Amino acid sequence: MKIAILGAGKLGINVMETLLDGDYDISVVDINEDKINRLSQNYDIMAYVGDIRTTETLRNISIDSYDFVLCCTSSDDVNIIAASFSKALGCKKSIARVIDPEHMNQLDLICHNFNIDAVISPDILITAEIYHYLVEKYAVTSGIFSTKRIAMVEVEASKDPRLINMPIKNFRNIFSNILVAGISRLGKIIIPHGNDTILKDDTVFLVGDKIDLFKYAKKFRKRRKPADIKKVMIVGGGRTGFYLAKRLSEYGAFVKIIEKDEKRCHYLSNHLKNVMVLNSNGTDIPMLEEENLEEMDAFVSVTGFDETNLLLAIAAKNHGVEDVISKISHESYNELITKLGINMVLNPLHISTSAILRMINGSDRVLTNVMLQGQAELLELYVDESLNVINTPLKDLNLPDYCLFAAIIRGNETIIPGGNDILKPGDHLIVLYLISERGFIEKLFRKNDMLDKLI
Repeated sequence: MKIAILGAGKLGINVMETLLDGDYDISVVDINEDKINRLSQNYDIMAYVGDIRTTETLRNISIDSYDFVLCCTSSDDVNIIAASFSKALGCKKSIARVIDPEHMNQLDLICHNFNIDAVISPDILITAEIYHYLVEKYAVTSGIFSTKRIAMVEVEASKDPRLINMPIKNFRNIFSNILVAGISRLGKIIIPHGNDTILKDDTVFLVGDKIDLFKYAKKFRKRRKPADIKKVMIVGGGRTGFYLAKRLSEYGAFVKIIEKDEKRCHYLSNHLKNVMVLNSNGTDIPMLEEENLEEMDAFVSVTGFDETNLLLAIAAKNHGVEDVISKISHESYNELITKLGINMVLNPLHISTSAILRMINGSDRVLTNVMLQGQAELLELYVDESLNVINTPLKDLNLPDYCLFAAIIRGNETIIPGGNDILKPGDHLIVLYLISERGFIEKLFRKNDMLDKLI
């Protein structure tokens, strides 16, 4: 598969690096010659200097030969134009990153009139994740799977004493329909095996029967009803704060949003109904206390600064707020975050990359793709008769250590597979693997061209 990435910023580079181990021809185009030279020296890709707003540049890279084009410069207008031109010149699919709220109100019009297949907004994606978490009451992911019988949930081991120091091989003795698919430990994702042990500060990713997972997760939450999310404080009135305040207020929550820029506050006041907008510095803890921080059901810090977001999240936790959510862009904070007990940390780059990969994966066989902390991927695959490994015991597939078949959905049956289980045509397979193992996964599922669109 040929993929063109137009714009060598953070998002473009992250998508490129994520795809490198796969069976792809990747080209990157940017107007900055220094960036392109560095990419050429350090990566096995095609790198071009050029203005992506011009058809000349797009023709020079033979854009008509590409399966996907991702337009992700810092300019919405450039991305829309480049995606539209690429599609007009023969590229099969086009994706444009768009961040301006005014553009977000016209997405259908943009996609239709400019013939763009998909538009991605990091702020909208983050808002959706936070809203889902707060409304569902726990970090459970069920809607991502095409089958409604299975879900994934994140659990802090410290909240369930039974998990602490438990060998993975003993987990099935308690939960027959649930599997420990992954562990987040000190900022790193681990694909566990039978002799591995769950530690107190671990976050555990569980995959299994949706009903059983929901019952389990609810035991470790104080709130029992979605309606119990009544008061939310948001610090940061940027795009994410704006979208989140709008959605939560429409849901029925009382929302306070704190923003230090006076001009931005006027914008928020004029565009948000039933939201209290406060013009103040969110790092002023006494002010937060005066605004009844300790009475909030949830606290969200989404300023443009990681350190500020982290500091505010700690303060909210210390004031007894049950659900604390923070936007953090730098992975260097992962280990610290794990120890602080922050309920949910969102990395815009990881979320955007995961969404783009799901779009690239949009085939009838790769049904779901989810990225975990930018280090591992969870796929839902449709198994058909062209796959060589059907009817072969899983123990004979020689899976690498960092790859796990987490679940098989066969009709109305959810199977947590063991070594003697086999794949049959019509199955849905949930597989989790570290990004470093993507090459193996591709080879395993490409034997008869099964995954013509696997990342």
